[in-house]
Amino acid sequence: MLSQNHLHVSLLYIVLLTGTKYGCGGGGCGACTVMVSKYDQLNNRVLHYTVNACLQPICTLHGAAVVTVEGIGSTKTKLHPVQERIAKAHGSQCGFCTPGMVMSMYTLLRNKPHPTMEDIREALGGNLCRCTGYRPIIDGFKTFCDVSNAFNLFPQNDCVLNKYLIPCQISEELFHMDNVLPLDPSQDLIFPPELMIMGKKRACGSLCFQGDRLKLISPVDLTNLLELKTEYPEAPVVVGNTTIGINLLLCHLLFVIYLLCVHVHAGVSMGAVCTLSSLKEEMERAVREMEAERTRGYQALLQTLQCLAGKQIRNMATIGGNILSANPKYDLNSVLAALDCTLQVMSKENGTRAITLNEELFTGFGKTALRPDEVLLSIDIPYSKPWEFVSAFRQAQRREFAFSIVNAGMKVLFREGTNIVESLNIYYGGVGPTLVKVGRTCQKLVGRSWGEDLLADACRLLEEEVELSDSAHGGKVEYRKTLTTSFFFKFYMQVLQELRERVHIQDSALKPFKNEVPQGHHSFQLVSNAQSSQDPVGHPMMHQAAFHQATGEAQYYDDIPAVQGELFVFMVTSTRAHAKIINIDPSEALGMTGVVTFLSAGDVPGQNRRMLFNNPEELFAEEEVSCVGQIIGAVVAESREQARRAAQMVKVTYQDLLPVFFTIEEAIQHQSFFDPKRKLERGDVDKAFETVDQILEDEIYLGGQEHFYMETQGLIAVYYNFLFECPFVLSLQLQEVVGITLGIDSNKITCHVRRLGGAFGGKVMKIASLSAITATAAVNIINNNCVIRGIFTSAFLTTSFFSQVGYNNDGTIMAADITYYSNGGCTLNESLIMEKALLHMDNGYKIPNLRGRGLVCKTYLPSYTAFRGFGGPQGLMVMESVLHEVAVKCGLPPQKVREINMYREEECYTHHKQLFSPRDMLRCWDECLDKAGYHDRLQAIQQFNTSNRWKKRGISAVPMKFGVGFSKGFFNQGAALVNIYKDGSVLVAHGGTEMGQGINTKALQIASRILKVPMSSIHIKETCTGNVPNAAPSAASFGTDAVGMAVKDACEKLMRRLKPFMENHPKYTWQQWVINQHPPVGYPNAVTVWVSRGPHTDMDWENSEGPAYYYFTFGACCSEVEIDCLTGDHKNLRTDIVMDVGRSLNPALDIGQIEGGFVQGIGLYTIEELQFSLEGVLMTRGPSQYKIPALCDVPPQFNVHLLANAQNPHAIYRSKGIGEPPVFLASTIFFAIKEAVAAARRERGLGDSFPLSSPATAERIRMACEDQFTEMAPSPKKGTFKPWSINI
Repeated sequence: MLSQNHLHVSLLYIVLLTGTKYGCGGGGCGACTVMVSKYDQLNNRVLHYTVNACLQPICTLHGAAVVTVEGIGSTKTKLHPVQERIAKAHGSQCGFCTPGMVMSMYTLLRNKPHPTMEDIREALGGNLCRCTGYRPIIDGFKTFCDVSNAFNLFPQNDCVLNKYLIPCQISEELFHMDNVLPLDPSQDLIFPPELMIMGKKRACGSLCFQGDRLKLISPVDLTNLLELKTEYPEAPVVVGNTTIGINLLLCHLLFVIYLLCVHVHAGVSMGAVCTLSSLKEEMERAVREMEAERTRGYQALLQTLQCLAGKQIRNMATIGGNILSANPKYDLNSVLAALDCTLQVMSKENGTRAITLNEELFTGFGKTALRPDEVLLSIDIPYSKPWEFVSAFRQAQRREFAFSIVNAGMKVLFREGTNIVESLNIYYGGVGPTLVKVGRTCQKLVGRSWGEDLLADACRLLEEEVELSDSAHGGKVEYRKTLTTSFFFKFYMQVLQELRERVHIQDSALKPFKNEVPQGHHSFQLVSNAQSSQDPVGHPMMHQAAFHQATGEAQYYDDIPAVQGELFVFMVTSTRAHAKIINIDPSEALGMTGVVTFLSAGDVPGQNRRMLFNNPEELFAEEEVSCVGQIIGAVVAESREQARRAAQMVKVTYQDLLPVFFTIEEAIQHQSFFDPKRKLERGDVDKAFETVDQILEDEIYLGGQEHFYMETQGLIAVYYNFLFECPFVLSLQLQEVVGITLGIDSNKITCHVRRLGGAFGGKVMKIASLSAITATAAVNIINNNCVIRGIFTSAFLTTSFFSQVGYNNDGTIMAADITYYSNGGCTLNESLIMEKALLHMDNGYKIPNLRGRGLVCKTYLPSYTAFRGFGGPQGLMVMESVLHEVAVKCGLPPQKVREINMYREEECYTHHKQLFSPRDMLRCWDECLDKAGYHDRLQAIQQFNTSNRWKKRGISAVPMKFGVGFSKGFFNQGAALVNIYKDGSVLVAHGGTEMGQGINTKALQIASRILKVPMSSIHIKETCTGNVPNAAPSAASFGTDAVGMAVKDACEKLMRRLKPFMENHPKYTWQQWVINQHPPVGYPNAVTVWVSRGPHTDMDWENSEGPAYYYFTFGACCSEVEIDCLTGDHKNLRTDIVMDVGRSLNPALDIGQIEGGFVQGIGLYTIEELQFSLEGVLMTRGPSQYKIPALCDVPPQFNVHLLANAQNPHAIYRSKGIGEPPVFLASTIFFAIKEAVAAARRERGLGDSFPLSSPATAERIRMACEDQFTEMAPSPKKGTFKPWSINI
C-alpha cells in the first residue's frame, strides 16, 4: 500500500470514490481537492480544511475524517447547494475540475457560512479550470455572499435598450435562482463522534507504516521524535508532504505534534509544523490588533503569503518545511531572513540551540546547516522597531499560485528622527542556488542618507554583487538581474514615501496589483414570442451533465472500475534527439515484480508504419529516433507504478547522429521543410510594392502552447474473442490506425467515449497511435480476455512570421507579402494547420495585393499537434501585428488604421476568392467600441499614463473573421441514430464527442423541438462506432452544426412517420401516439447521415482559390491592461466582446465557450511558455513549471454580448459555431500590453516601434520597457555562453 500511499489512490482505485479526480499529481491543479476534518485538542474545536489528495499520504490521516464530493450530495439523494449552484450558473463544462471546485467552496462554507468575495477568491485560488474562464463558477458561488451590493445577478428588469432593437428583446439573465436549495449548515455531515473521543485522548504510542520501499513513522511526542531522528538521521521529517510529494524513496518520519503560536515580548514564535495558512491567520490577527508600526514585517509577510501557492497547499505546507526545503524559489526565506528571525532547533544529544535565519543557514540547493539528528522546533518572528521599514517582493510567471522567478526581502532601520541608515538587510531568492544576501552592498550603505545618491550607489553595488552567470539554471538571466535593482528601487520609493518625502510622479511604483474575481455583464437576444414555451432552442439551458459533474457521478475513462487481471502499459521513450538505435535491453525490467512483457516494433502483428498526410510515421521507432520522447517500446505490468518503474529500467543503446537542430532558424539554414509547401496570392504583390508610399519589414514570433487538459490522455483496451474495444477515446482515425496495426478489419474494432475532460485539439490524432500501442499490448498477452489501461499526455506548434508590407501614408495597406514558418517537430502530424493560418491571413481586411507562403519546418523536437483554433489564431495574429506596426509608422491610432482597411462592401471576396458579407463583422466592431466606451477610455488612459511614470495602461480593439468547418468537404458531415421506445422515451446516438462544449445539450434541445417532448424524456447515448460509424471529428467549431443537423433530420423522419396517426388522433398524448402507431414507429428507427448542404468546401491550392469554409463567425473585442514597468507584471482590467453566433441555440453555452476560449487565449498570448533544454527535452512539464491562466488572470470586468438579429442560413437553426474563434480575441490583451509598453518607452525618449514576441510574459514586458535598470543587465553576445534553454 505504501508504494502508492496517497489519498487519491485509495479514493479512486480502492474505495472507488471516483469523484475526486486525478489531474496533475503534484498539487498544482486542484482537481483532487477534498476536505479533511480533524479535532484540534488545543482549542477544543474541529478544523475543516482542503487538501490535495494527490499529495496527502494516507498514513498521516489517522484520526481524521475525509469528505469527498460524493459525501455532500448526489443526484440520487439530494444535491448540496454548492453543487446545485455551480451547475445552474453554467460553471461546469468538461466537468473534470468541477468536483475540486465544489469541495473548495464547500469547505469555505463549513468554516464561514457567509463568505465575502475575497474569501471566495482565496478559496478557489488553488483550483485551475481550462474550460470556463472562471466567471460562471464565481457567479454560482457568489450567491452565497450576503453583501447585497457585491453583485447584481438577477436584475429586476432584464431588458436593456439597444439601438438596433425595441426594448425587452435583450436579456442579461443567463440563469436564475428560483427554488434553489438554501444553505443549511445544520444539514452538514457531523464530525464522527468516535474520532472526537479519540482526539480528546492523548495518543498512547507511535504509528509505524512499513512498505516495500519505505517506512513511515509517526512519533508520539517530541522525545520520541528526537530518538527516531537519532536512529534515522538521514530520514526527512514530513508533515505536509508538499515538497517531497510522490517521490518517497527513503525511510520517513512524520512529526504531527503542533506547537502553539505564542506571542512573546519580542515578537511571535511559530511552531515549525504550523501550516502556512496558520501563519497567515496569525499575521492577520497581529496586524489587525496591534499598532501598524510594530507589524510592518508582518504586513510584508502577508503580502507574500497571499500569492504563495493555493489554499490547499497552504493548508498542508508548514513554515518549517518551507524554510528547510532550502529552495530559493520559496518566497518566505528572503522575508524571514530580512526580519532577522531566529530558528530554535533541537537534538537528543545536544539539546536546544538558536540559529539565525540568514544566508549561512543554506549550504546548497536543498541543503541546510542543521545537523542530521536535529529537528526544527519553532521560528521566532520579531516585531518591527520604530523607524524600521520592511518590504517583500516577488515576480512569477503568474501572479498567484506560481513559484517566483525572483523574490526579495528588504529591511532598513534608521537612526531615530533621521534618514540615516543604521542597518540594512537585503536578501534575494532566485538569483543563485541558495538564498543570497548582498552583504557588501548593505555594509556600504550603512550611515548614508536615504536619497538619490544612495539609490545610484545601491544599484551600482547590486549590479556588482549579484553574480548570475549567463548560463545560470532557469535562464532569464538579464531579467533576473534587472529585477534585483528594480525591487530595490521599489523599496527605496516605499521608504521614501514612509519618510514623508513623496515624489508624486513615481508613487505608482509602490502599488501592487490587487487580485479580483471576474464579474461582468452578458446579453443575448430572447427567442420570439411566437416560439412555444415548451421549445428549448434558443434558451440558456444548463449543461446536460452539469449535476452529475458537480456531484462526481459523471464517469471519465479512469473512473471505470478495474477488472480482475487488468494490466497497465507505460511507454519507453527516447532520451536522444537524433540517434541510431543500437540495442534495446529489457531484461532488467522483465525481471521486476509484476512486469508481464515488453513490446517493441517486432511485436506489432500488423504494420508498424503508416502514412499520415503522405508522410511516414512509426508506431515504435525501429532503427532511428528523431526526437527526445519518441516511443521505442512499451512495458506491460500489473500496476501503474510497476509499469512506470520498469520502463525506466529498459536500457537503450544509441549512436548519435547529425545534424541535430530544434529551432525554426536552424531549419531554414538546413532547408528542412515538410511537404506540401503552401502558397496563396491575390493581386500583383510585386507590382504594388513599386507604387506604395512606404514599405515595412517586420517579424513576429508566436510561442507554442500546451493543451493542459485536466484529464490527461488515456484509454482502456479490451480484447476478447478476437474482438477489440477501446473505451473512452475519440473515434476519429482510431479504427483505421488500430486496424492497420493489428492487421484486422475495422468492423472488429469498437471505439466509444462518453465524455472527455477537456481536449482542445490534443485528443484528435495522437490518441490513435497510443490506442494502437495499447491494442498491441492486449493482443500480445496470451489471454483472449485482456484489459489494458494506458495513460499519456501531449503541445501545439511554435510559429514565426516574416512580413513585407507596402502602405500609403494615410494607413491604407496596398500590398503584403507574408512568409509563415512553423516548427512542426520530427513528423508532420497535424502541422497542416499551416493551411488554416494562410486561409485566415486577411482577417477582416481588404488588402488588394496579398501573398502568403507557409512552410512547416522539420526539426528534431517532438511532433506538434492541433490546438483550439488549428492555426487560425496564429494567422489572424500576424495580420493584426502588421496593422499595428503600420499604425505606429504612420503615427495614427491603430483603431483608425484597422477601420481604413476593413472589408466594407456588402459582397466581398476573401484572398482565396470565397464570397462573404462583412455586414455583421462591422456591426460587431461598432457595437464593441460603443459598449466598451473605447474613445472615452482612450482619453482616460492617456491621462493615467501622464500621471504615472512606472505604471502604464493600454487599450486595444480588434475585429475577427473566422472560418468555420473543414476545408476538406467530406469532413463536413454528421450522423445520428434516434430511437423512440414504447414508453415514449427517446434515445439519441450521434458521432460527436462531448468534451465540455455542450454538443449533447444542444442535441437534446434540437430533438426536443422536433419531437415536441421534454428534454428530460430524451437520453444521449455515449458516442460509439458500433452505433454511428465513420464519424467526422468534433473539431473546426463544426461539431454542433453537423451533429445537430443529423439529429434534426433523424427526428423529422420519425415525425413524418408519426404524422398521419397524430393527425387522426389529435387528443392522444405522445406516449399514446408512440404505443398505438402501427407499425411501431421505432421499427426501424431513424438513422441519418447528414452531408453539408451549404457551399461545397474544397480549396484549390494550385490556383489560390476556393470556398475553404462553410461560413464565417464574426466578432470584435476590446481589452484594457495595466503594466508594472519595473517588474513586467500586468493586470487585465477589462474586456468587452461582441460576438456573432447567428441565432444562438443556447446562449449560456455559447457565452461560456466565448469566455473559456478567450481565457485560453490569454494563456497563449501572455503567460504560457514552452521551454526546451539544449538537448531537446521539454522542461516546462506540469503545473509547477507550466502556467495556464488562473482566477487572478481573468479581467475583473468581463463583458460578453451576443450580436442581435444575426442570421446564418448555412447551419442548424441559423446558429454559428463558436468553439475556436474566441481564442484569437485575447490578442487584444497582447496589443494593449504593447500600447502600454510604447507609452513607457515614449516617456523615456525611445521609439514606439519595438519587437515584442508572444507570449508577452513578464520578462518580455519588463525588458521592452528599457530604462536605467535594464541597461545594467546587458544581453551577452551570442556564442559567448551556453544558454540554459533554447528559444524554439
